[in-house]
Amino acid sequence: PLCPQDSLGRGLRACYRYLNQTSRSFAAVIQALDGELRHAVCIFYLVLRALDTIEDDMTISLDVKVPMLHEFHSYLYQPEWKYMESKEKDRQVLEDFPTISMEFRNLSKVYQDVISDICHKMGVGMAEFLEKKVDSQHEWDKYCHYVAGLVGIGLSRLFSASELEDPIVGQDTELANSMGLFLQKTNIIRDYLEDQLEGREFWPREVWSRYAKKLSDLAKPENIDMAVQCLNELITNALHHVPDVLTYLSRLKNQSVFNFCAIPQVMAIATLAACYNNKQVFRGVVKIRKGQAVTLMMDATNIQAVKAIMYQYVEEIYQKIPGTDPSSNKTQQVIASIRAMSLPSGPMASRHHYSPIYLSCAMLLAALSWQYLSTISKATEEYVQAGEN
Repeated sequence: PLCPQDSLGRGLRACYRYLNQTSRSFAAVIQALDGELRHAVCIFYLVLRALDTIEDDMTISLDVKVPMLHEFHSYLYQPEWKYMESKEKDRQVLEDFPTISMEFRNLSKVYQDVISDICHKMGVGMAEFLEKKVDSQHEWDKYCHYVAGLVGIGLSRLFSASELEDPIVGQDTELANSMGLFLQKTNIIRDYLEDQLEGREFWPREVWSRYAKKLSDLAKPENIDMAVQCLNELITNALHHVPDVLTYLSRLKNQSVFNFCAIPQVMAIATLAACYNNKQVFRGVVKIRKGQAVTLMMDATNIQAVKAIMYQYVEEIYQKIPGTDPSSNKTQQVIASIRAMSLPSGPMASRHHYSPIYLSCAMLLAALSWQYLSTISKATEEYVQAGEN
């Protein structure tokens, strides 16, 4: 049930055009959402993309950038505000911000309040981390909360506001935060080399300092064994969010919302399984195959199928745990807790009994060009993902 573009006004048509230009895979899942929720999520994405473009733009001096991030939420209510000085690839969302902010003001007040609030909190958080590196694991969680957990919380509040989901989905911010953290940490782990080459560091010092003097040293061939141990410890950290992810997904009732939420999560677990104990993370890019991505997208349509997928990939990780790995006990423990929640049960457990493949052609096409997590995560940080880069 994709959005019929010709039935939209000029402003919304422009917004969907920007969505398709800035996000590829995310665009398809947003446009498959039901009813007015689709427009609210589209505008939410574009507003965060604009905020993220400011954060990413290294040509803006800090004394200009910090106040802009702090005040960005107020620009939503200034019909004329736009920013014409950006050199970033997604600068069109800043140059035509008046169109985006106008469509924002056309949304129901319940949606406006969520988007404005998340935008404010995220701007403050981004400004906080502009001048400091991620030190402790607690700070890693805090950084990921600002750039991705808040996205999960905002989306969840939009789902509940639309009444397609129960109020608890939007109220339980802990679970919604975990949804974002799992995606963001996966992107940060996978993108070690790319971030190094661009001079960015998101791995927490508290962890990597036990394996190397400098984070960049992990890429040196002579340090590969320590590098892989560090990688495995971070993947183990990220896996702790999976039980929350499964609990969150088990509460969803609307099919379009379920697909929207579940697809990035199964992509993330597949990515972590591919990265676990893999030296290639420090030598190049580790990607899941396109065929694998398509299968995941088509299978992840109900909670039992998602549990079966999670079970399959944590099993794959379990088989790869080296006896000598310093984190091996912790990895085994977290996998045991995920297994307990995702043990095949009942007739729906088989991934081959998923509900009818109603997924639209557009989602399939998106899968074929899937750049893995152009999703909720780096939509904000670079967002997301996170991947989204």
